[in-house]
Amino acid sequence: MIRILGIDPGSRVTGWGVVDVAGPKTALVAAGTLRISTSGDLSTRLKAIHDGVRALCAEHRPQEVAVERAFVSENADTALKLGQARAAAICGTFDAGVAFFEYAPAKIKQAVVGKGSATKEQVQHMVRALLPGAGPMAHDASDALAVALCHAHGRGLKAKYAEVLGQMRRKRTRRAR
Repeated sequence: MIRILGIDPGSRVTGWGVVDVAGPKTALVAAGTLRISTSGDLSTRLKAIHDGVRALCAEHRPQEVAVERAFVSENADTALKLGQARAAAICGTFDAGVAFFEYAPAKIKQAVVGKGSATKEQVQHMVRALLPGAGPMAHDASDALAVALCHAHGRGLKAKYAEVLGQMRRKRTRRAR
């Protein structure tokens, strides 16, 4: 079994979701949001994101962390703040010594919904369908679970790909003898 923490970073709300993966089965552990006070300056908000993710890692002890890759916005200031929030979240995982992975938003949507241009409502619907017991939740939490699910699906495909490559190599070696 592997435990994955998915993170959907934001400078005001950072979504998080934890899933356990055992073979083809994925189970919801917990999900929620880190709501960051807007009263402080940016450095105070970034510290809150860092500390919140660090506490999540200490509580849930993931072996792998998957984070949504920052997308380029038309507003440079917004993109910069999102990048800084993402960096604060990533740094919050360092003490846990976990493996880190990142995925583009379109890849996450493709993996969970089957369409890279899916809406937040479609992502949320599929997350709830894929994770029995997942009730109503904020979009940021369902987005974070989608990141974790994308990584979980990719892990399975990578393992299967490695298995098939190994079989092909063994067959070639036998034929070469």
